[in-house]
Amino acid sequence: MGFEFFISIRYLLAKRRQTFVSLISFISIAGVGVGVTALIVVLAVMNGFHADLRNRILGVTAHVNITSYAGSISSYKEAMSKVDRQSGVVESTPYIYAPVMMSANRSSGAILYGIDPFSASKVIRLQQNLIEGKLADLTQSLDKKSGKSYPGIILGSELASSLGVRVGDYLTIISPTGRLTPMGQAPRSELFEVVGLVRSGMYDYDSTLAYIDLPVAQQFLGMGDSVTGMEVRVRDIYKAGEIAKALKKSLGYPFYVTDWIKMNSNFFSALKLEKTVMFVILTLIILVASFNIVSSLTMLVMEKGRDIAILKAMGATTASIRKIFVMEGFLIGTCGTVLGLLGGSVLCDLLKRYKFIELPQDVYHISTLPVKMEASDLALIALSAICISLVATLYPSRKAAGLDPAEALKYE
Repeated sequence: MGFEFFISIRYLLAKRRQTFVSLISFISIAGVGVGVTALIVVLAVMNGFHADLRNRILGVTAHVNITSYAGSISSYKEAMSKVDRQSGVVESTPYIYAPVMMSANRSSGAILYGIDPFSASKVIRLQQNLIEGKLADLTQSLDKKSGKSYPGIILGSELASSLGVRVGDYLTIISPTGRLTPMGQAPRSELFEVVGLVRSGMYDYDSTLAYIDLPVAQQFLGMGDSVTGMEVRVRDIYKAGEIAKALKKSLGYPFYVTDWIKMNSNFFSALKLEKTVMFVILTLIILVASFNIVSSLTMLVMEKGRDIAILKAMGATTASIRKIFVMEGFLIGTCGTVLGLLGGSVLCDLLKRYKFIELPQDVYHISTLPVKMEASDLALIALSAICISLVATLYPSRKAAGLDPAEALKYE
């Protein structure tokens, strides 16, 4: 241990004649600690919202989506075999996507989603989001032996609420893509039985999506053996962009391939910007604490002028004197950062474990604050706090190093 570090410790811990200086030092430590704690908690909550939102989006949308510039894909089985052979692909499934009008107790516009229940459950987390019924009911409802004479449909929970229907009720679906009759173009309509309800936690999806069996959708919309597109699940969601590019190259024209990051880029960019802004704003708390460090060290230099002069007279260099006060500011910043890291981690753990902050589910669709701490955020917060504390020592340490021993000891 160098004598500079030893003296800085003594200056920080020793009882001074001017207790006000000591008080400011401890206020500085507390200020840094509070700033670090606030940063950790806020960023952890934002990370939690980001992760929760990402999981909800991926619960109803695939990692990679394949469509055609032609509007529909007729040879989708051949294309799916190419997709399944691509490295990194886990599963693929065809789908049909079409806007329709639904009518029951009330009417509402919706998006009809034709799926293959078996393969779709491996690509999107539809089965896990079901709150009533099961995916198999879509196909079982077509079985004449079961006594059901109408095809089944699974509605988003918000859509079912707006239509005023429950499981077991019936509704009519009207498609704007009509069929040709002797009387001219007529809209298609068919009666469906509600066999399930799904809730993803995303209002936009739950209020618009309705799922039916793929063959039923093909027949109802008059698409023959064609589909709208294919959804793909990949092994690593963060490599979805690379796999999408490889699939685009493999399939060629007229296929259009996009990934979940690109489809939601504006949304996640907004979240990232909000997180950055919150980091900058809350860093100001640490900046305020750094002014206390400047005040504390400046008054300490004034108080210890005689000691500094004696040290210089005994041979201490200007660099050594500067190092003493830089180390003291570093110690203040480090102590505050460590306390803040401990306080933030404990508070995040309490929020995660006991969930004592409740949220309105009709607004956020989650009941409590989601919390997720990331090591990179903790490292960045700690580094920022210590760097700000070190910058705050520049003026006081320079003032101490420039002290003239003869002038300081003149009246002693």
